[in-house]
Amino acid sequence: MYHHSASTSQPAAGSATGVLDAAPADSKDAILFQRCAWCGTAMYHRLLCPVCQGSELRTERSEGTGTVRHSTVVHRNTPAARNVSLIEMTEGFVVRGRVMGPPVGIHSGDRVRLSTAKDPVRGEPVFQLTDEPYRAWT
Repeated sequence: MYHHSASTSQPAAGSATGVLDAAPADSKDAILFQRCAWCGTAMYHRLLCPVCQGSELRTERSEGTGTVRHSTVVHRNTPAARNVSLIEMTEGFVVRGRVMGPPVGIHSGDRVRLSTAKDPVRGEPVFQLTDEPYRAWT
């Protein structure tokens, strides 16, 4: 059985290293990411920096714009085809999400902006294209 001892040091609220701080009320539709205090690397939902293994991570708010790095069409566990994309955000980290629009119309290199930070069904960010949404078939 565990008993709390007053002699043990407890971290201050919000100072847990490597864990995202509580989301501010105004960041409901924003992506929060971490930045390493030592080397400046931006990352999404990590406990340690992948570059220097540092645990001192600051929580920051993303600008919400990025570029599609990879997109694929998924037909499984869904009534209609949907896309799953890897988005490289302007700040330098990569996040998995969904881009609104026809799945075959989303290509690597397309610029996107955040539409909703958390899809109510899948819990992943939803983006929309900022460029011309429908390209001609090439």
